[in-house]
Amino acid sequence: MREKLQVDILPTHTAALFAAAVERAVELLRSGGVVALPTETVYGLAANALNGKAVARIYEIKGRPAHNPIIVHVADAAMARSCVSSWPPIADKLARAFWPGPLTLVLPRAREIPDIVTAGGNTVGIRWPAHPFIQAVIRKCGFPLAAPSANMSGCVSPTNARHVQTQLGERLQLIVDGGQSQVGIESTVIDLTQDPPEILRPGMIHEESLTAVIGETGIRISELGTGHALRSPGRLQTHYAPRAKLVVLEWRDDADLASQLSTFDSPLPKCHVIAHTHIPSATGLGGVSVIPHDAEAFARAIYAELHQCDEAGAQWIVVESPPEAPGWDGIADRLRRAAANGPSQKSYQSVEVC
Repeated sequence: MREKLQVDILPTHTAALFAAAVERAVELLRSGGVVALPTETVYGLAANALNGKAVARIYEIKGRPAHNPIIVHVADAAMARSCVSSWPPIADKLARAFWPGPLTLVLPRAREIPDIVTAGGNTVGIRWPAHPFIQAVIRKCGFPLAAPSANMSGCVSPTNARHVQTQLGERLQLIVDGGQSQVGIESTVIDLTQDPPEILRPGMIHEESLTAVIGETGIRISELGTGHALRSPGRLQTHYAPRAKLVVLEWRDDADLASQLSTFDSPLPKCHVIAHTHIPSATGLGGVSVIPHDAEAFARAIYAELHQCDEAGAQWIVVESPPEAPGWDGIADRLRRAAANGPSQKSYQSVEVC
């Protein structure tokens, strides 16, 4: 039986609190510990990326499959170069355009990166996050951090400290509260070892923006399947799942939605709806949440809404289908991987609940 730990949750909303939280996080990381830190995408579960035993603790805490690699987070471009064996001109272009920020570059790994970080693969994903807290921690540590999302494997990623505490509070010594994540979904991942480069996981830095920087080389979009060794996290077909069953639907009006919900194996009070355009009446439903019809605002809010639905006891979460438009690919990807089998879906994959 795993020993329950007493977790400290440290705030960062003043300069003094920020500095004290940095000191405590660095102390634990230097001793081989694992801590939960804020980033602008989602909260991360961080350990020294050069310490294989420390990274193994991440896998243990999350229940993460050993074949799922972990992104390495750095504090500047020089540290990024130290983690890879090759740094092509295209990496420079993308780093100058989008770092620090929600873009992960997959490149040939350096010998110093342990096998456990890359799941035994020959490549490593590198990101320079934009959140000031994790930047300060990495700079003070002087080493890169391996940091997947701070949640149980396969479940909805956390976008605030309370989400982390709910899932992992008894398994951690420290959670740093850096406020709500401002991007809200995980980073875009692009593999630069392929020709042309390949988007392994879409995010809020979308294909058009990447193509504008890369130029004539062009970009390929990876297929959903995972037949070979994983070069990036977020490639499993079932991922980002709430405890409730999730379905993505389109509806014209309340009557159309009610007709579709009537086929569900759950009473209406256990169905929660998340909408952005066609807002249904809440009558008879467990709840209705409204997210703005804007990709950035939707991404910022969606995981928090899924957590809230779970906390409210939802058996089904119905999400209004996102637009098929530039900027929404990352959101559609997360919903597709989180969705359960349900009526009237548009080829969304099934998922086991967490």
